[in-house]
Amino acid sequence: MTSMTVRLQRRQELAPGTMAFHFDRPAGFGFRPGQAIDLVLPDPAVASTDSARHAFSIVSAPHEGELVVATRMRDSAFKQALARLPIGAAAGIEGPFGSLTLHNKLARAAVFIAGGIGITPFVSMLRHATAGGRQQRLVLLYSNRRPEDSAFLSELQRLEGENRHFRLVATMTRMQDSRLPWMGETGRIDEALLKRVTAQLPDPLYYVAGPPAMVGALRDTLERAGVDGDDIRSEEFHGY
Repeated sequence: MTSMTVRLQRRQELAPGTMAFHFDRPAGFGFRPGQAIDLVLPDPAVASTDSARHAFSIVSAPHEGELVVATRMRDSAFKQALARLPIGAAAGIEGPFGSLTLHNKLARAAVFIAGGIGITPFVSMLRHATAGGRQQRLVLLYSNRRPEDSAFLSELQRLEGENRHFRLVATMTRMQDSRLPWMGETGRIDEALLKRVTAQLPDPLYYVAGPPAMVGALRDTLERAGVDGDDIRSEEFHGY
């Protein structure tokens, strides 16, 4: 893997407790939508420990001029060091790596399934597909507790309006705790919702990203819905 130095350009709050970190993109650094990097921090408190690095899917798309990662801001040593990183400070990256990338056969639809911060690789894919005019049916099922917890939701709604091949199906599981209105789906992503959303899609492949327990549960749900295991690709996000 390639090792390079980047500098933090800005921070952005995506939702309560969820932040995006924008770094400059080194010359010659290429990647495919859906791939990841290791971010390595110089903070003295973690620099000599295993807590100095963390793997992140790249949110930005290959045609964009920056590298963006996003995460839930938990109390781990790495997250605390990341929160302290000054604007303009240097950090290391290693990568890219990962195989959760969009298949090449355009005649086959892609169904992305994400929970919470597991949305990050799909944002990169959808940005790139929309900017490049990709002629492929794309559907995203995106589960969150509330609209206010849903990172990138407004951008995904905008992309749906710009890309006639893309359909967004967002669902909320805790609307009783929300202060915002919601006219979309509610409840968890289950067999009935999957069958309804994908019924007319041409020979789809399924991509699942999120916490390990959610990924395992969704793979089971897909298989109960009749999806062949060979048509499911997944990535588990630990410690996001």
